[in-house]
Amino acid sequence: MIKKIDIQKFAAYSKPGPRYTSYPTANEFHENFSYDDYIKFLTSDKSSLSLYIHLPFCRSACYFCGCNVIYTSKQEKKNRYIKYLNKELHLLKQYMDCSREVVQLHLGGGTPTFMSHTELKEILDMIYEVFPHFSLFAENSCEIDPRYFSKQQMQTLHDGKINRLSFGIQDFDINVQNTIHRIQSQELVSDALKLARDFGVHSINFDLIYGLPKQNLESFKRTLDIVYSMKPERLAIFNYAHVPWLKKNMRKINEHELPSPREKLQILDYTINFLQERGYMMIGMDHFAQPHDELYKAFCEKTLRRNFQGYTTKRGTQTIGIGLSAIGEGQFYYAQNHKELHEYEKSLDKGILPLYKGITLSEEDYLRKTIIMEIMSNLKLDYTAINETFKINFCEYFKHVLDEMKEFEQIGLVELKPDSLEVTADGILLVRNLVMPFDSFLKKSVHTQKQFSKTI
Repeated sequence: MIKKIDIQKFAAYSKPGPRYTSYPTANEFHENFSYDDYIKFLTSDKSSLSLYIHLPFCRSACYFCGCNVIYTSKQEKKNRYIKYLNKELHLLKQYMDCSREVVQLHLGGGTPTFMSHTELKEILDMIYEVFPHFSLFAENSCEIDPRYFSKQQMQTLHDGKINRLSFGIQDFDINVQNTIHRIQSQELVSDALKLARDFGVHSINFDLIYGLPKQNLESFKRTLDIVYSMKPERLAIFNYAHVPWLKKNMRKINEHELPSPREKLQILDYTINFLQERGYMMIGMDHFAQPHDELYKAFCEKTLRRNFQGYTTKRGTQTIGIGLSAIGEGQFYYAQNHKELHEYEKSLDKGILPLYKGITLSEEDYLRKTIIMEIMSNLKLDYTAINETFKINFCEYFKHVLDEMKEFEQIGLVELKPDSLEVTADGILLVRNLVMPFDSFLKKSVHTQKQFSKTI
């Protein structure tokens, strides 16, 4: 249990920094990552598979959103996109062993449920045709916008083996909803939740955001009361990343209406204690789960993985990113598809995968990735395991980093032991700050202020 936060102390550590959904971060991906290298990684990897399918379409803009989306009301755009997804899937089949076991599937967006039930069925059928071997225990998930969710869609997802849903909630306060251009009532969400439960979905996540305009502690308390009454198995509660220089839709937000770092910490402090007192366990820096949920079990077993979807239960997989702007990941690489629809289509029309950019990790990058992701996911680093894997003396190799860590140790955010580093309960709130000293790219960057949101 996290004790009462020293608001003044923690607020002082708010500064721009990565969320570390990857390392190196996506800012380091480059167009010199070659197509030949990508094909080599696809053909050589023999691990089990995670599939991420990006469905980018939304009817209208939510002003807080940082995703790669296309706003449209035109049916033909969705039909055309599905045809190109099919082209990409069959090109992948030429270059990689698609008979490997799939242990994870995620339909993300955009708004996946902006697709009709027939379109969702077509997409799922295409996936299962190209990747026929799914684990009996695969975690297959779909992001849900409660404003676009019907019984027919739920039937299609159920028939398509989707067993976990993630509902975009953000906040139930009507003043906040008006400001972020995302109106959805408690009744609407309750009906959507009941629909999922009626089809036997027993793993449901709610996404919430703190730090939104017009949000305050009292309004967020009411949101949490409503959320708790609905009993989702998981909660992802994100710090709003206000980056209007990167996302034009965020320019609609009045920055004077954003809560201060101090107010955000008050909200976070209350949220953590509220949920923990009601049986939710804190996972990493922004996720919560009920004790029987697989996410919490993975956290206890130290097998969590952090990726672009947050925290997941599946380690050791190769992630294949499919669709516009989708990112794939292997042990020693990241690869991202084109972000512009015309470029995505142009590549596929030429019969080549729509690679935009990526990065090949050096041994040094992989070492630091391992360290950063271990701390971000499991809040502890075993030096002996690092020494054995990478044939180094951790304490000597990272002496300068451990020296930097002493400041965090003095204020109770981390415990430095002879053979391990452990993040304290309070340190979870600043875990991004704690791993930043291991980030060699961050030290070289001169654009940090514009690249990243603040850690609080």
